[in-house]
Amino acid sequence: MTDWSFQQDLDFILSATEEVWPSLRGARLFITGGTGFIGCWLLESLRHADKHHKLGVQATVLTRDPLGFKRKAPHLAEYPGFDFIAGDVCNFETPPGVFSHLIHAATDASAKINEEDPRRMFDTVIQGTRRTLDLAVEKSVDRVLFLSSGAVYGQQPWEMEKVAESWNGSPNCTDYRSAYAEGKRAAEMLCAIYQRQFGIKVTTARIFALLGPYLSLDTHFAAGNFIRDAMQGKPVIVNGNGLPCRSYLYAADLTVWLWHMLVRAEVGKPYNVGSDESVSMSDLARRVSQVLGNGEYQVLGAEDKGWNPGRYVPDTRRVGHDLGLYKTVALDEAIRRTALWNGWTGK
Repeated sequence: MTDWSFQQDLDFILSATEEVWPSLRGARLFITGGTGFIGCWLLESLRHADKHHKLGVQATVLTRDPLGFKRKAPHLAEYPGFDFIAGDVCNFETPPGVFSHLIHAATDASAKINEEDPRRMFDTVIQGTRRTLDLAVEKSVDRVLFLSSGAVYGQQPWEMEKVAESWNGSPNCTDYRSAYAEGKRAAEMLCAIYQRQFGIKVTTARIFALLGPYLSLDTHFAAGNFIRDAMQGKPVIVNGNGLPCRSYLYAADLTVWLWHMLVRAEVGKPYNVGSDESVSMSDLARRVSQVLGNGEYQVLGAEDKGWNPGRYVPDTRRVGHDLGLYKTVALDEAIRRTALWNGWTGK
């Protein structure tokens, strides 16, 4: 079945964020990381809301490659309400004008950079966050949303089915592979410092694994690789033992949560952003192969040398209790929509 369109996702986001947009009427946003996976969803939904509600919103988007993004998404790059400026998040020049809101979404969770150049990964997270917070101080930004990561918890114990925001576990600071996770922890500390010292109102979203349109299918993300192989009619391959557990939030739900958090979440409070439906890698391979392919999958059983061979599943009760936000798209449907976006024609 192919009874889905990206427009339906945008309409869902619009209807689920009705109470958000009055607070953003006439807003001036500064967004880092606005051309990545999450950034594209934020811009797509902001454009849709602006056209529908005539918000008069303006967004200045920092990107390393404005021309590359124009080729990737011309309808976003050419939207009158968006202004794209070239720069590095660590040392970008201060843009002109005033900003009412800031979303810091830069720094991809790149396994390649984390493995081959961990110093660069760590520095980018820390220096980029500090530069962005300095801009918030300079421009007297009203609210800041920082996109952190569930990686800040480090190794989630096997006996802990879901990790809550109150758990004070941490990454292994003697393992270079913790560069990204430790960077995000330190960046959260910077947010706390800037809130205390300069009065910046920051809310933190600890992002877990995601699925949806704009997700790359050829990087280190296992779910994306599984979907790619199933779409090509190949068996889905799990190189490891298939035991690590993850969970996957669909990007439309993610986007709804982030807009609510920017406007409504309690300042200074971190929120887990992800699905609480745990799935092992072997079971994920099975489900992807059944939803998209011929049901063939293999678990090779190689030693898992990744940063987290255990659980990576959030407890999301806080965001549900505080903001009334819950997952609406089931895992199998998230897999299907991600594949449809990438050219799969259905079974």
